[in-house]
Amino acid sequence: MPTLPPSHHAGAPGPARLHAAHRLLAPLALAALVLPLGGCFYANTAQAPIATTYPYTEQQRMQAAHHWDVLAGHEASGILGSNLLRLRDIYISGDSDVPEVHTGGEFNRGFEDLLTSRLVSRGASVTTAPTANSVTLEFHIEVVNHRDRGFVRPPAGAFTALAGGVAVATIPINQWSEPALGLIPAAIGADITSGSWTYTGNEETIITVQAVEDDRILYSSSNIYYTNRGDRRHYEPEVVPTVSVSDSW
Repeated sequence: MPTLPPSHHAGAPGPARLHAAHRLLAPLALAALVLPLGGCFYANTAQAPIATTYPYTEQQRMQAAHHWDVLAGHEASGILGSNLLRLRDIYISGDSDVPEVHTGGEFNRGFEDLLTSRLVSRGASVTTAPTANSVTLEFHIEVVNHRDRGFVRPPAGAFTALAGGVAVATIPINQWSEPALGLIPAAIGADITSGSWTYTGNEETIITVQAVEDDRILYSSSNIYYTNRGDRRHYEPEVVPTVSVSDSW
């Protein structure tokens, strides 16, 4: 019985099948060559740390004397809630014990009075001079001025609100008889959301309240706020200049 040529045996791949197999094997061969190099050339490598952001947080802006009173109430609660201070006399000195620093700023005077009122109204024993049973409350204020701050993301939802306002404003142009009415929905949305927005700014103020006894710090609380640049004199102490007088004329 005559035999067929090898290429025509039953089950033998034809030229088309061989071509398709070669097309499949080529990527596999390339992958087999590249994968062993993964340990040397890892995809997520860099020569320096990549800049990233912190989780979304909020920081309040202090720009009213009422805000000082809110902070005074917060500190009064913390002081009276401390087991080390609850039964002690409290003498508030602020920064007045530092002779080389002038503390006549509005915040120092106002916050001292507000904190005194908050403590006295809650039953604390506040003295005008140190006693044998007293601890001393001190204020430490540090104004931070960012001189080269990078991009700061706008408030969450700002772009969405702006885009939504634009979209709403265009609807009546085609459907309502008075296009100006299209500004009403956008204005309502702005009134609802804009009260929680404020610019970030480049200045922050760290306000620390500490209760000190001799060399021990019994209580320490720090809070950070955005502050307006024009209000720096409220918080930043001014160094009193020293003038030396020569005896020679």
